[in-house]
Amino acid sequence: MDILQESYKYGRSPLSQNASSMPLKTFLFGKSISHSLSPRLQNTMFQHIPSKWTFHLAEETDPAVFRKTLEDESCIGTSITMPNKLAFQSVLDEITEEARIMGSVNTVFIRLTDDGQRRYIGTNTDCIGIRDAILSRFPGAATDSYGQNALVIGAGGAARSAVYALWKWFKPAEIFIVNRDPEETETLIKSFRETLPEQMITNLRSLQKVVACFPVLVIGTVPDFEPKEPGEILARGIIQSVLKQAGDAIVADMCYSPCVMTSLGILALRNKLNFITGVSIVVRVNIAQHMLWLEGAPDEKGLEEALLIGKQVEAKAFELFSPV
Repeated sequence: MDILQESYKYGRSPLSQNASSMPLKTFLFGKSISHSLSPRLQNTMFQHIPSKWTFHLAEETDPAVFRKTLEDESCIGTSITMPNKLAFQSVLDEITEEARIMGSVNTVFIRLTDDGQRRYIGTNTDCIGIRDAILSRFPGAATDSYGQNALVIGAGGAARSAVYALWKWFKPAEIFIVNRDPEETETLIKSFRETLPEQMITNLRSLQKVVACFPVLVIGTVPDFEPKEPGEILARGIIQSVLKQAGDAIVADMCYSPCVMTSLGILALRNKLNFITGVSIVVRVNIAQHMLWLEGAPDEKGLEEALLIGKQVEAKAFELFSPV
């Protein structure tokens, strides 16, 4: 999907001809975000335009504060992460069709009405990051996954993006969901019954049902914490069992904190599966967001440097990994 051209359905550009010389700002709103790579990636791309634009972290979960930031004329867009991907939708003027289907927003861009009023539009570029991270490593994945099964770990906002990405570009026969909270999982499934009724989505709740899964694609969307509660322990056991029988599946984890090599990644590699880190995904999410805010492709050197940053961070993580 051409996210930039689609964005003009919601209004015209807010950028003036000299916008790159103005001190405009973009933000990431979320909780526990000090580890985020986004400031480094976005500021690198902004510098290569060149521009005076800057990217900032906003450790904030209050929708009112979020809306006030958007309304400051120096703000040209925002990124949204956990736990705000569902909650912040209520203060936006509109959301794109893709975000409506997912029920999750991770990006806000600004467009103007005919009389010059700013409108704040929510969309979702997580799904693009998932797609591009997978296809850049495995160009045949869309063909290979067609009619096969997939697994999503989690049932929050990021999981909704993963379900959408799988449905849109990889066409699995069935998507299984593993999550610690059965109620949250059923809420996700119920939502997609309305927006994607043609996609079969199943709550994988017991070890006995693992044999029915056999996914060729696995996408992790949850924080990388050691399981403690009964639901977390059960979910971890199911994931371990699935990966043991997953053959040559592709495993992508959207999480990259506190370590790039997450417990899901370690499980994948120890089972000789293909692993895509959350760094690879977040780099491509940021590139898509940059295009929406800049209203054009990134500078070529800026794009190369952003991709290189991701590769360097990944390389360091893989150097430290031991398959034992």
